Amino acid sequence: MAIYTRTGDQGETSVIGGRVGKDDVRVEAYGTIDELNCFVGQARSLMVDEKFADVREQLLEIQHELFDCGSDLAFVKLSEGKYKVKSEMAERLEGWIDTLQAENPQLERFILPGGSELSSVVHVCRTVCRRAERRAVTLGRSADINPQAVIYLNRLSDYFFALARTANTRSGIADVEYVRSKKVFRN
Repeated sequence: MAIYTRTGDQGETSVIGGRVGKDDVRVEAYGTIDELNCFVGQARSLMVDEKFADVREQLLEIQHELFDCGSDLAFVKLSEGKYKVKSEMAERLEGWIDTLQAENPQLERFILPGGSELSSVVHVCRTVCRRAERRAVTLGRSADINPQAVIYLNRLSDYFFALARTANTRSGIADVEYVRSKKVFRN
């Protein structure tokens, strides 16, 4: 089977229920989720140490859910009963966030992306996730979408923030504080 179809040579692509320009906001939204999924895969590939086995499995589940999220956004018309992203997915992320946060030292200042290589890659996941969320919100202003997809992406970026910090904590590396910040977080 050939992977090229030539159907997109004129700048259009197929979505579920029609064809749109490759620069359509719908394509931008699920394309950014696809980009995020690649970075999540990169983060997983850096988790060779057994101390990351739990989050490695979480990230695999997230990769599947990102496919679900992209699929939900690819539908031009979809009845609500067919959506794949459900509220339980964001709720589960909240539990994972709480568990990760319990490992991390208390924040006093804003932090910069960095520390370990893994933490840096997870921070890239966080920022690409935020962009995917913005693209989904933009799409939602002009089309009906699964609102749970936006909620999921919002919670997922919080998960990546907590995970980036945990990656440093488990590696024995301190977060990089933004030294020009006053102490903004209180117990």
